[in-house]
Amino acid sequence: MRLAGPGGRPLGLILKLLLLAVAAAIAVWAAIPLIDAGNWIGLAIVIVATIAIFVIYLSPRMIPAKYLVIGTLFLLGFQVAPIIYTLTTAFTNFGDGHRGSKDEAIAAIESASITQAPGSEVYALSIGTEPDGDLVFLLTDAQGAAFAGTAAGLEPLVPGTFSAGATGKITEAEGFTVLNVGEASARGAEIAEFSVPTDDGAIRSQGLSTAFEGIAGQNYQADCDCITDINTGTVFTADNDIGSFVDPNGNALAQGWKVGVGFENFTDALTNPTIAGSFFKILLWNFAFALLVPVLTFALGLALAMLFNSEELRGRRIYRSLLILPYAMPGFAMLLVWRDMFNADFGLINNLFGLSVDWLGGEWTARLAVLIIQLWMGFPYMFLVCTGALQSIPSDLVEAAGVDGARPGYAFRTITFPLLLVATGPLLITTFAFNFNNFNAIYLTTGGGPFPADNPTAGATDLLISYTYRLAFGGQGADYGFAAAISVLIFLIVAVISIIGFRRTRVLEEVN
Repeated sequence: MRLAGPGGRPLGLILKLLLLAVAAAIAVWAAIPLIDAGNWIGLAIVIVATIAIFVIYLSPRMIPAKYLVIGTLFLLGFQVAPIIYTLTTAFTNFGDGHRGSKDEAIAAIESASITQAPGSEVYALSIGTEPDGDLVFLLTDAQGAAFAGTAAGLEPLVPGTFSAGATGKITEAEGFTVLNVGEASARGAEIAEFSVPTDDGAIRSQGLSTAFEGIAGQNYQADCDCITDINTGTVFTADNDIGSFVDPNGNALAQGWKVGVGFENFTDALTNPTIAGSFFKILLWNFAFALLVPVLTFALGLALAMLFNSEELRGRRIYRSLLILPYAMPGFAMLLVWRDMFNADFGLINNLFGLSVDWLGGEWTARLAVLIIQLWMGFPYMFLVCTGALQSIPSDLVEAAGVDGARPGYAFRTITFPLLLVATGPLLITTFAFNFNNFNAIYLTTGGGPFPADNPTAGATDLLISYTYRLAFGGQGADYGFAAAISVLIFLIVAVISIIGFRRTRVLEEVN
């Protein structure tokens, strides 16, 4: 019996048309900003994907494609696209001071250098937004004339299309939304950077109530591709290789633009004395951490699994339930609890054992603390895995070895353990890959520290992933290009080791 919708049409057809309508709406929604940004490659991808969806779902054939296309699009959007973006970013200088284009950098430099000239016009200011959400300055001069100032320039407001209060501040204006104090304060950083270009300079805000027209202290000249400081006479010439304006002494203006730098980020990570020293030290600890955590958790989990696998042990279910409690706890909460337990002054570990160890303040004690925490949090998983693997091994194999005179230790080493590795080998490899990038384990406990006095960016317990995070979002400014380069190196390292590990596991499986 086929379900029917209004008009007797099959319900499946109606749902298909609705889904296609949603797909078309999403395509239009995605295309508009791509057109505004001039991203024609992205627009072409959206058009091709939308056409492919319509062809596949309106055709009575291509049944497998109907099931694969959505998953493929999600794979491309959430896996492939971020990887490609990270890879392309690794070959640029993208970061603080080098985020936009050269034209945007020039505009930012000139805007930041604007100062109020003596006798310049002062406006009553109201902060507003255009229909698309962009900022606009609603201005009233001393003569009562009103203007709307956008990033494109100053436009007069027609009388009757706006209302102003006793102080001259505009309270309403057709085509614009006037923000209240709270809404304007929330966009304070954006307002402080916003300016309205004029013939003589630009209009900038002075708080949230007034604005002034000033002149730029640094002006761009296209003929020499340089910026001149009118106060000092210093000329900053564009260096398109590094994306900055540089003076004759090699000093660069803070604002630059995004350019390609080739393999510079990779070579810096491997050859720059300051960076390379930290990189290889962190890489060594990263390998040790990623290897020790699976080994220790697997050893403890296997030992407990063998202990509680004995049928002669009473209360096995209760013990097993208690052992998996750490696995059931929220990881981030337990990491914070353990951090406090290792506190040197009031931590449970020192108070319980009568110690005075600064666990998180010493290089090796902090590393030991991190390993203990991961052992406690990780062994329940290995316990469950090993318990299932042990129960799947035929008991007659071990019994036959015992009949032939093999001791329990020899039988375990030659029969049980190899068969156990066949089942758990891939999980050990994935555990290694997970711990190689286990950001939470470090960030929520030691924060990467302790840090040496001469290098506050690379700590004793830092993994490459936490080091990358600090480079990208640290207090010294973001360097996304370099962080992306390290992310690519992390990916290559984990991929190579995982491939080798899976091949070894396959060989072991074939032997068994």
